Amino acid sequence: MPSNFDWNQARAFLATAETGSFSAAARALNLTQPTLGRQVAAFEQNLELVLFERIGRKLELTPAGRDLLDKLQGMGDAANRASLVASGRGQSVAGDVCVSTTDMFAYYVMPQIVADLQKIAPQIRIRVLASNSLSDLQRREADIAVRHVAPTQPELISRKVCEAKGRIYASQSYLERHGAIRTLEDVKSAHFVGIGENDELLDFLKNWGLPIAQTNLRVLGDSGLVGWQMARQGLGISAMTDDIAHHFPEMKLVLPELEPIPVPYWLTTHKELHSSKRIRLVYDRIAETLSANKLPVRLG
Repeated sequence: MPSNFDWNQARAFLATAETGSFSAAARALNLTQPTLGRQVAAFEQNLELVLFERIGRKLELTPAGRDLLDKLQGMGDAANRASLVASGRGQSVAGDVCVSTTDMFAYYVMPQIVADLQKIAPQIRIRVLASNSLSDLQRREADIAVRHVAPTQPELISRKVCEAKGRIYASQSYLERHGAIRTLEDVKSAHFVGIGENDELLDFLKNWGLPIAQTNLRVLGDSGLVGWQMARQGLGISAMTDDIAHHFPEMKLVLPELEPIPVPYWLTTHKELHSSKRIRLVYDRIAETLSANKLPVRLG
């Protein structure tokens, strides 16, 4: 490494190599894309190496870039561990706390949690990361995650704070147009609004006991929020947890005799961060809210 080695430049290269684009790396590091691009260019200039080449619309590592990536990933992991330890030792209740959760939870539940936190700890700034993919807490993509699955990494601590029930719902307008759904036989001709990958969703619904095929999946997407709105507009049947669905009187329970699917809520953070006063405060507040009999829901 040259004597003027700059970790910020190296971190920009590392994030770009791991995410595959300048835009994704800039989001991960909370930088503007031009700033990140300049850091990568300066890193290449200081090393006198070409680290990336553009193939079509994609960035690909050069052989030199791949060699360097192997070396820097260890440094990146060490830096993340140091950051976790330092953040965990912080005893101030002022500062940022990033909470990662699904788009549905972010829209319908987080507003009330944030409002409560602003009353009891106004010096904490909450950043909500709404994503239906699992954030990497070990790499500090978020400080706290609200998930429907328990973590497997030993560095993470988690608490199952409640469990909702998932059922099948359809809007009154859909039922009026397509007819009532009283039996599993009626499901065969029904339209479904789905979230996630096509094959995985189909397997999930079949394992639930629903006799459907690919032709039943009429609307698909990766946003739970958009999917629920589509179902509310009468475009198809949708699975939803009771704690959300019961706030929408136009949505009617379909096949009430069908066994509900348990939907657990796991609250997760890194064990080093759990000792941070501000992160622990937010963690405990979310846990208290989820442990209540009803989740606070923002309608809209």
